[in-house]
Amino acid sequence: MKSNIDLKNTLISINRRSYPAYKDTKGSYQFGDYILNIEHVQGDPFASPSRVSILVPGGKACFPAALYDLPHKRIALQDHLIRLFHQEIEKYNFKAKGSGKSGLIAVSRPGQEVLERSACRISPEKGDVLVRMEIGFPANGRTINSQELIKILFDFLPDCIRKTLYCKSLEQKRLLSVIQLAEDQEYIRSQLKKRELAAFVANGSVLPRESGISQRPMKGAVPFVSPASLEIVMELPHTGTIRGMGIRKGITLIVGGGYHGKSTLLKALELGVYNHIAGDGREFVITDASAVKIRAEDGRSIQNTDISMFINNLPNGKDTHAFCTEDASGSTSQAANVMEAMEAGTSLFLIDEDTCATNFMIRDELMQRVVHRDQEPITPFIERVQMLFQTQGISSIMVAGSSGSYFHVADCIIQMDRYIPKEITSFAKEEASRFPAPELPDEALSMPAFSRIPRAARGFRGSDRIKMKTLGRDAFSINRDTVDLRYVEQLADSEQTAALSFMLKYAQMHYCDGKRNLREIVSELMKLVQSKGLEALADGSCPGSDLAMPRPQEVFACFNRYRGQAWK
Repeated sequence: MKSNIDLKNTLISINRRSYPAYKDTKGSYQFGDYILNIEHVQGDPFASPSRVSILVPGGKACFPAALYDLPHKRIALQDHLIRLFHQEIEKYNFKAKGSGKSGLIAVSRPGQEVLERSACRISPEKGDVLVRMEIGFPANGRTINSQELIKILFDFLPDCIRKTLYCKSLEQKRLLSVIQLAEDQEYIRSQLKKRELAAFVANGSVLPRESGISQRPMKGAVPFVSPASLEIVMELPHTGTIRGMGIRKGITLIVGGGYHGKSTLLKALELGVYNHIAGDGREFVITDASAVKIRAEDGRSIQNTDISMFINNLPNGKDTHAFCTEDASGSTSQAANVMEAMEAGTSLFLIDEDTCATNFMIRDELMQRVVHRDQEPITPFIERVQMLFQTQGISSIMVAGSSGSYFHVADCIIQMDRYIPKEITSFAKEEASRFPAPELPDEALSMPAFSRIPRAARGFRGSDRIKMKTLGRDAFSINRDTVDLRYVEQLADSEQTAALSFMLKYAQMHYCDGKRNLREIVSELMKLVQSKGLEALADGSCPGSDLAMPRPQEVFACFNRYRGQAWK
């Protein structure tokens, strides 16, 4: 391995040469207690920045094994380090001057959720700390200005590394609190299973967000307080006794007037599948990790999905046991979303009336009289929701503001009143008894086999010819296809979307062999990234610092929305 002196000499020798001479710097260099690896050098100062990684050996970083010996603690520590590193690196961003992206110093910028990211990885065996980042190698025009890069690599970067990647440099009390919070959150998740709960919302939680473009807690928001009848007590390992609302498995209905906090509560539960950082307000809002938000999604593609549980006897005679369409209606898309969530292994549906297809959710008595059941191919969700829980163990938490039909089938009814929840199950049931109950079918629920088998799509024979681009959180393009993920609402970060593009590509090249079904393929992908890290998806090429771990449920959603996917 070369030394930092070798790198400096190289940089001095190529100063004022044409930009491609920067390629000579590619390689690994020993910088005292850490290793700098220049993995990819940009082609010119206006191209995507160069990829650089820093490796601090465990014996030098000296983080105690007790801080990363379990996955949830390791992920929390990685998240904390990358946040600290980002804060320091921002002080030097563009302090080195030049053309185009010259002087850019960037690393992953996490949001409110704690996610595993390729930007920082701690070796579970040795405690080595690896950080990936991007640097714009400076130039004047297209002429190398290596003196400015020397500033970055020999002055700016060492200062940031010294302050953030060594245990002795960090505030120990804050470091410990990060790990303790992760342990408390993991404890609550374990209690959900033991206590037969779908979700838990701690008293004092702040659910409203600052704005539509900010996920920070709203200042002056009404703190959450559980109804006495739903309040449970938990003894956390570090925080101690906390109280909050336990939502039991089954069918829970959230009602109330407009702007009283129904959707705000549901949104908090949607993102409760992730841990949140201290100060977020939702640190102890914990939801079943497999929960899936279900909604209508007009215009989406559906391929080989069995939606016969909800839609049958179409006028055109189309088979709904292996339904295909390039332009789904609201009800058809919602039926497909339910079935695909079941295929992904969910135990909890999260549903907001505002984003649903009305004819999929209910058919009132008058409509049933005017349009007889024999003339309606849609079996509404209200007729299946109890059977799904009783036979498949799938709970539902639903927001309703205009229809009381679900009062008849709900196990628990919560009214939001100016952001304060009240349990009104008995009262609502009594009122509902004065209205006709929905007719529920007597037939047994027939479950699909969930054995769809994807084949490799066209254009994946040569990995170097596959073009991928992340389009924010909402989509990515792969070759000529755009995978639209706007309505996969539990994606929390654009880096998860980027990871999904790599997962789709990897699966097409390695797992879509016409033999494995979709469940087996997703399982193989998750095993791969859990054992070897997100960088394994890059197939030996430079993975970058911009990948974050998605849940299996979002991996399924990605496959189901990829229009180029071939099926056996």
